[in-house]
This record gives sequence, C-alpha cells and structure tokens, in this order.
Amino acid sequence: MSVQVDCRGLNCPVPVIQTKQAIESNPEELIITIVDNEAARENVKKLAENMGYQVTIEEKEGTYHLRMERDDTSEIKKEAKKEEKPTDIINAGSTVIYIPTDKMGVGSDELGQALMKSYVYALMEAKPYPETLLFVNSGVNLTTEGSPVLEHLKILADAGVEILSCGTCLDFFELKERLAVGNVTNMYTIVEKMNQAGKVIRI
Repeated sequence: MSVQVDCRGLNCPVPVIQTKQAIESNPEELIITIVDNEAARENVKKLAENMGYQVTIEEKEGTYHLRMERDDTSEIKKEAKKEEKPTDIINAGSTVIYIPTDKMGVGSDELGQALMKSYVYALMEAKPYPETLLFVNSGVNLTTEGSPVLEHLKILADAGVEILSCGTCLDFFELKERLAVGNVTNMYTIVEKMNQAGKVIRI
C-alpha cells in the first residue's frame, strides 16, 4: 500500500511539510510525493533521507515523483555519522548562526561588507565552531561564486560546519546555479534548525 502526496503547484516549504505529515502518519507505508519544481524535489528528498527513507525519483511530463521507502540501515548510518563528527562541532552547544544579509551592521555598505568579511574570517579562526550557518535573503551572496568569504566558508564546511542557503532566496536573486559551498535548504528546515538549536546568533 502507498500514500500519495500531490504537491503540484505548491512552493516550499509546503511540499516538505505535507510530506513530513504523511511520513509521520504512515510510518510503515511507501510515500509518493509529486512536485513540479526542482527546489521542492531536492528539499523533499533531503527531508525523507534525514528521516531514514530511501528515495528514488522519476520524472514524468514535467513533474517529479519521489518514492520514499524506509531504510532499515538508517539508524546505523546516523550513529556512524555521530562518531565521525569533529569535536570542534560537538563542543559548540548546537549553535546556529543566522545570516540574513551580506553586510554587517547598518550605515555604510562598504564598511558593512568589510566587517562581514572580517567576521567570517574570525569565525573560521575561533573555536569551537558553530554547528550550522543559515544564509537567507542577500546573505546567500556569501555562499555563491564571487563571494569575498567563499574560501573561509569552504574551510568551515570542510571542518564539519553545516552551511545552508535558502532556496527561495537563491531563486529570487537567480543565484542557484552559482552556489559554491554548502547546500540548498527551505524555510521549514531553517525554522527546525533554529528551534532545535541550543543558541541562535543573528548577524
């Protein structure tokens, strides 16, 4: 038996939320979610995988059918990932840093850009590292090609810091194809990360 979630015409985070509700209500069933845009496809896929499901995707006439089946080995994989997590991250107390702009402070844009570059450099040098960096609105300029802090962010990502950029924001600024570090996320995941954090710092 399968449960179908038709999310055609819906933008994130609605497909993610509806898929999550279907999974939680039908934990033993095959879940099939239908979406019609790439952002929803990727966000639903990530949600399902994080919840312990194997995902296969079939494209049909401009829509994506995501088949999600529970992966019995998911708990083992999660435990293995925990063992691999750097101690610099574990000791950070689940700190999430929320970055809604590519400038720091209000006043001079030129000064704000210089301050943001200095901040990310200092963040790279200071330990313990935060667990997650969330980039929204013009903040996504920092995770894309041409960013003055791209190399610093790559060092943080290599050290285990999760770097997430808002997919809607990347689409708005037409930057999705230029994302150079981290992964695309959605508003539901952003809210979830902030709610679960031990501490949220807004820049």
